[in-house]
Amino acid sequence: MSSSATRISPAAPETARILNLAPLLAATPREDPYPWAVAAGCVAAAALPALRRDFPRIDRPGYHPVEQLEPRGSFAALLAEIEAGALDDAMTRLFGPDFAALPRLVTVQRLSAREAGRPHTDSARKAATLLLYLNPAWASSEGCIRVLRSEDLADVVAEWPPVEGHVFAFLRGPDSWHGHTPFVGERRVVQVAWLRDRAALAAKQRQHRFTWWLKGVFRRH
Repeated sequence: MSSSATRISPAAPETARILNLAPLLAATPREDPYPWAVAAGCVAAAALPALRRDFPRIDRPGYHPVEQLEPRGSFAALLAEIEAGALDDAMTRLFGPDFAALPRLVTVQRLSAREAGRPHTDSARKAATLLLYLNPAWASSEGCIRVLRSEDLADVVAEWPPVEGHVFAFLRGPDSWHGHTPFVGERRVVQVAWLRDRAALAAKQRQHRFTWWLKGVFRRH
């Protein structure tokens, strides 16, 4: 189900198929220290050049709701596939709950700030999160996503570079610690969050709108 109206321009035929969810559906969910799964190759190889070209040129760090953007071309096609429910079905098969019944919030990051990635469990308003990484390559030892046992960034269970097609998905809970080492620069991510109810979705949307406005104010000064 769609969480909100998104301004999406018509996609070109070359971007008709973006997601390849077979690797995610084949993944074995882990339970230690909380329910999570990871997969590589979740974007069709033929779609990658156009997706790199059409990724939004966001000039503010952090995650921003797609409602604040004007998605085009291949990136618009990617969002359309997400809104059509492909990821809902995959998450249900991985973790059990009916994700199609939960409101969905999609946010996008292009630029990472120094303070980003500090260990956190995600908001209690969320039921689950999926991160789709879209960086063509990743040479840095910084900025790699980590599954953590605690709020200590060194308490690592597993780690992956945020290269295009990699997916990290998990159920949110009091112990769902994750984060990455500090990284400043371009770090492309599409975040899909399933909220517990419509009130939680509305609260998160208000928070993101305020953050977008605030970052715009500081950019002008």
